Amino acid sequence: MTSLVEPPKPRPGDRVAIVSPSAGLPGLFPHVYELGLRRLRAEYGLEPVEYPTTRIMGADPRDRARDLTAAFADPTITAVLATVGGDDLITVTPHLDDEVLRANPKPYFGYSDNTNVLNHLHRLGVVSYHGGSVLVHLGRPGALHPLSADSLRAALFGSDWYDLTPAAQWGDEPNDWNDPASLAAEPVMFPGTGWRWQGPAKVVEGRTWGGNLEVLHWLLAADRVAPAATLAGSVFLLETSEELPPAVEVYRMLRNLGERGLLDGFPAALVGRAKAWEFGRRLTPPEKKAYAEDQRAAVTRAFAEYATDTVLVFDVDFGHTDPQLIIPYGGEVRVDAVRQRISVRY
Repeated sequence: MTSLVEPPKPRPGDRVAIVSPSAGLPGLFPHVYELGLRRLRAEYGLEPVEYPTTRIMGADPRDRARDLTAAFADPTITAVLATVGGDDLITVTPHLDDEVLRANPKPYFGYSDNTNVLNHLHRLGVVSYHGGSVLVHLGRPGALHPLSADSLRAALFGSDWYDLTPAAQWGDEPNDWNDPASLAAEPVMFPGTGWRWQGPAKVVEGRTWGGNLEVLHWLLAADRVAPAATLAGSVFLLETSEELPPAVEVYRMLRNLGERGLLDGFPAALVGRAKAWEFGRRLTPPEKKAYAEDQRAAVTRAFAEYATDTVLVFDVDFGHTDPQLIIPYGGEVRVDAVRQRISVRY
């Protein structure tokens, strides 16, 4: 694997960029956005710096790329946080100034459609961070989730090993952002079930790569994924979105990664807890359980066909459910299937 640069970390009191390279949802939900900014100041001591397209829905991809490039170029900015995901960031990354990004590495935090940026930085040799959203996590109704808050703090300011912790409670039924009053009450949560381990009892250490599966599939179609030989040895990060892809499509997307020679190169895979509810698809508890089970079966089938020696860990709390643990992207991770522990180095 190509060597990667670990960007220097911010310190409390620093200025950090707030950008919307994907969807400009802060313009539609300013009450959620402003709550996230207040918490960024109060809880982390960081001063958010908003860029011109942050609150604009449908901004020109070139303008969004210009904002992101400017955030990396500004010597007074020490980290870059995406407000939320979306579905068209694949049109933005071609307009980034790669020389600027490579010459000014900074911690970038995002997930979902931000997989485009995470993968782009990875190919430039820069470590970034899967997770963190100004709207979804900093703007969480009621209060920050303790696991999300602690993980984000460690990722922002720390540089040591950090043990990930299974959530005692989790959720995937968010409050309605259209109702400002909904910010007063925490979202509904469910009892945690721990992680589910499959595969050989061994210890795997490596650097991470992956992200949202649907976006990875787009990147493969656009030929923006590094060769399989370059990614061999990576610990694969895999999670699905609020669009709730059916299990058969999850299998087919992974099968395509297998045919490309990618799956066989991953000694371990961390599979995010499947989000199984959305406002347009309000699945009942039995339906949610069946959806998650079907997805685990689809992932298991794909790896059984292409990578029989891979350690699989299901229901890890990263991705589109609550809480969200921050995972370094291109950073180091230790997956200990003997003691059933996962550690990352921020």
